[in-house]
Amino acid sequence: MKSRYSILIFSLLFFFSSPLLAQVAIEKPWARATAPGAKVAGGYMVIRNPGAVADRLVSAASPVSAKVEFHVHMNDNGVMRMREVPAYDVPAKGAFELKPGGAHLMFMDIKRPFKEGEKVPVKLKFEKAGEVNAEFDVGRLGESAPPAAPSAAHKH
Repeated sequence: MKSRYSILIFSLLFFFSSPLLAQVAIEKPWARATAPGAKVAGGYMVIRNPGAVADRLVSAASPVSAKVEFHVHMNDNGVMRMREVPAYDVPAKGAFELKPGGAHLMFMDIKRPFKEGEKVPVKLKFEKAGEVNAEFDVGRLGESAPPAAPSAAHKH
């Protein structure tokens, strides 16, 4: 009888600490088109965490680049500088936005230029939510907002 309770308690603890219960939603993932010969590209999105526990985006990978880094822009005595960071914190019941001029994904050593209209597959890995696949829509070169969704893609 004692071992049945131990198994039950262990199972409940495992279930309630499981990443299956952790959830994040990726909204408006997008990237800018790149110029011919470019070796890097930026990626942007909003990460929503409706859960009661904070999460962290700890890695990202894409078949279109050698690696994907996390970058932020910092004001260093009036000069904006970009710096790599190890992860992005996503607050509980909150959101974290990656946008031009702020935090962003940096696709390093891209295999070919990003072209307007295509989709870039990215695998995001979170501490609690686990792996999440996203497709980044590629907008125009120099764009500062996500590309407009085609009206045919509108769904309820």
